[in-house]
Amino acid sequence: MKARSGLDMLLVPPRVEASLWRRLRQNREWRCREALFERYRALARGIARRQLHRRPHHGTELGDLEHFAYAGLLQAIDRYDPWRDVPFGAYARRRIVGSIADGAARMNETDACYRERRRQEVERGGSLVEDSDAADPVAALGALAAGLAIGLMLEQTTLVVVGEGVDPRPDAYQSLAWRERSALLGLAIDDLPEREATIIRQHYGAGVSFTHLAQLLGLSKGRVSQLHAAALARLRRRLHDT
Repeated sequence: MKARSGLDMLLVPPRVEASLWRRLRQNREWRCREALFERYRALARGIARRQLHRRPHHGTELGDLEHFAYAGLLQAIDRYDPWRDVPFGAYARRRIVGSIADGAARMNETDACYRERRRQEVERGGSLVEDSDAADPVAALGALAAGLAIGLMLEQTTLVVVGEGVDPRPDAYQSLAWRERSALLGLAIDDLPEREATIIRQHYGAGVSFTHLAQLLGLSKGRVSQLHAAALARLRRRLHDT
């Protein structure tokens, strides 16, 4: 029988996952952690959706439960023993459901959505203020406004959504200028350094917080904030140049 090539081996999902776990546990490769998170993110979101329909709303939004689901998924990745005869999906499901239940019990459901939105705005704004030039307040204010505007565009475009199969075509209400800038923004994201692109896609496309991104990438939250600001600055320059 002809031996399988390296490419063929990579195309076998169980072997890919086994390789990711081995490299994560033995070599501490943070990219493997990110790949496993991305591989099972849909599972976490699906559980969050089902939990949303099973519990009283009282102001709870899907984004709130996804936030807790991602925390549970990260805990499962960190604590899972790949050498035990237990599929990770089954192991992670219990952690995710438990994380959602614990998080929902702690939070005040009537203002959960507002608090999460404010938290994201503070994180984003803080990262841009820390990166600004204190010697030139006017330029710093302009950079802050531009960064927040790009963040708004990233939230509204489907180009940063990863692994969701979203139709990237604009709807009838989007202006030609908006469509052109969104397309440029998507190309600019592809040119970002790897970690910066990951932060932009996961934060704006999937709603992953800076706290969870720090855990995912093995960085401090402050470093994630710096990389976020650097990524927005690169995107701003790219849009300006084009």
